[in-house]
Amino acid sequence: MLKSQKTEKVGSYLETPEVDSLLLNYKKTRWIFNSKRIGKADSLSSWYTVNELLEFLEKAKKNGADGIRLYFGAYPKDFKKNPEYAERQTIVLAATKSILGENGSGIDKNIYINSANGAQILAYNAGRLCPPMCYGGIGEPVDFLENMSLDSMSVNDE
Repeated sequence: MLKSQKTEKVGSYLETPEVDSLLLNYKKTRWIFNSKRIGKADSLSSWYTVNELLEFLEKAKKNGADGIRLYFGAYPKDFKKNPEYAERQTIVLAATKSILGENGSGIDKNIYINSANGAQILAYNAGRLCPPMCYGGIGEPVDFLENMSLDSMSVNDE
């Protein structure tokens, strides 16, 4: 039988240099290649309001969640709901519950809730992607266009 497991804090706060380093490494090792493959600047971030995140967290907690898993995803080529997002990467937030497996190791299981369409994963998506919709902040045009050239797909380390 699977039992609940006490969830411990697994993340940590970052300082600006750490964030800059992670983002630059991502741009060099993933973003350029993704952008070249899809023929346009891939997304670098997904923005949500605090209120919508709190609403999702409250719903997750009400359904027994003790964690949130962030999945990386990509919209399909023919994404009709928002054609600007087509083929760009996104983030999917999924509510999880930590349980002890039979061998005593921890497992973070996705939470499913009942809906009119049957059991559905409790997940959230559709943040504002940058690009194409960039309105300031780390990883957005002022930052990445100074250091990246989509035309040549090169990286400037300065």
